[in-house]
This record gives sequence, C-alpha cells and structure tokens, in this order.
Amino acid sequence: MHTELLPTDKVSIVEELFAKKSKNGKLLFSGDGINDAPVLARADIGIAMGGIGSDASIEAADIVIMDDDIGKIGTALKISKKTLKIVKENIAFALGIKISFLILGAFGITTMWMAVFADVGVSVIAILNSMRTLRE
Repeated sequence: MHTELLPTDKVSIVEELFAKKSKNGKLLFSGDGINDAPVLARADIGIAMGGIGSDASIEAADIVIMDDDIGKIGTALKISKKTLKIVKENIAFALGIKISFLILGAFGITTMWMAVFADVGVSVIAILNSMRTLRE
C-alpha cells in the first residue's frame, strides 16, 4: 500500500503494478479524487473516494463513493455482483420466453395476442426481479 504520493509517483507505481499483474488479474486504484484522474483512468477499476473530489477524477473513475469510508468498497463490489447476476437472469428469462413463443408461433400454437401478453408479462417479471436490488 502506498500513501501520500505525488501524481507522477502514482502513475509510475501503477505502471509498475501493471507490469507485475497476471494476465487475468485486475488492478484497482482508489483515491480521494485530488490529482488522481490519470491513475483512476489507467487502472482497470478506478474508485474515487469522497464526493468533494475534482470533477475530472469523478469522470475518470469507474466507481464513485461519496464519502471517505474505505469499507464501502466491499459493499460496492457486493452490490455490483448482485446487480450483474440479476441482469443476466432477466436477459436469460426474456430470451427464453421470446424464443419459446417464436417457435410456438411458427407451428401455429400461439397467437399474436398471446405473444404480446407474454412480452408484457416478461417485462413486468423482469422489473419485479430487478427490484431485488433494493434489498440488501
């Protein structure tokens, strides 16, 4: 862990860490947003800490945590994993229903109205499933 570095030193250290990381590894950089924009943009995952950071750093970061509590990084990663899982579920469910109705429609088993109601139903179910992100 490195602290109290000048912006040029930060870039040098990040470049060194990039040289050492494995092919599938990810480099995460978190900073307070003051003079961190180049490093936040260079890192695989840039996290700006504190809402009072510079606008350039907030724009360059992948994640912005509005206070300086470093413990919230773990919470942010947990939320992002849960959200990605729900998005994948919604996509798989929607595609499955649409493909099913396409095949059934090709054989004349379903009507256009059944397909419309299925599409609306999929939308409602996807929205309700997405609401699970509100719970923690």
